This record gives sequence, C-alpha cells and structure tokens, in this order.
Amino acid sequence: MKRLELAIESIILASRWLLVVFYIGLGLALAVYALSFGKKLYEFITTVFMLGDTDTILKMLGLIDAALVASLVVMVIISGYENFVSRFDDQDGGGVHWLGTIDVGSLKVKVASTIVAISSIHLLQVFLNSSSYSSD
Repeated sequence: MKRLELAIESIILASRWLLVVFYIGLGLALAVYALSFGKKLYEFITTVFMLGDTDTILKMLGLIDAALVASLVVMVIISGYENFVSRFDDQDGGGVHWLGTIDVGSLKVKVASTIVAISSIHLLQVFLNSSSYSSD
C-alpha cells in the first residue's frame, strides 16, 4: 500500500512539469505581442507630426497599455515557474537572486494593480476618444 501511495505522489509531483508548456506558450505569445508593439510604435513615430494632442496621448496610452500587459505576462511566467515548477538556478551568483522574492501573495497584488492600471488606461482612452462613440 505504501508503494502505491509513493507512486501516486510521484505522479502528482511530476505533473507540475506540464505547466512548462503553458509558460513557454506565454513566452511565445509575448514575442508575438512584441511584434505588435513594434508595429504600433512604428505607426506612432511615422504619424506623430500629423496627430493632434489628444491623438498623441491616445497613441502613447496604447503603448503604455501594451507595456503593462507584457509586464503582467512576464510576472506570471517567472513567478508561476518559480512557485509551482522549479527554482531558477543561480550558479554564477549574478542574475536571479531577486526571483525568489515573488511569492503567490505578492503576485496577486502585482497582478491586481496591473489590471487596475490597464483598466484605467482603457477608461481614459474611451474618455479622450468619446467623440467617436454614439449614445447607443
């Protein structure tokens, strides 16, 4: 009976490695989103002298929004991997000592504050662009 219990526990513990597929997928999605950000930035740079003040602010808010979303994805990837899969190795003593400070509780606070910031930016964009919306 003890062998069966140990086998089940080993399978359950090993299943955490399935999360790696999700984190790699989020990393690839982040790369695609970086291309989208590059396109937005290029469009902003090429039209900046033809835009009015409100349109310039709207474009910059869109860029800020993209940066916040990208930061949110990075937080989820790093802290999720660190908390649920495996610790990052710090063999050379230089780059990843700060990763252990992101626990599940602080991740929730950071995610919530990032979502509030993203929502605020969207609300500000709607407010500044209210002329393009109808009363319906």
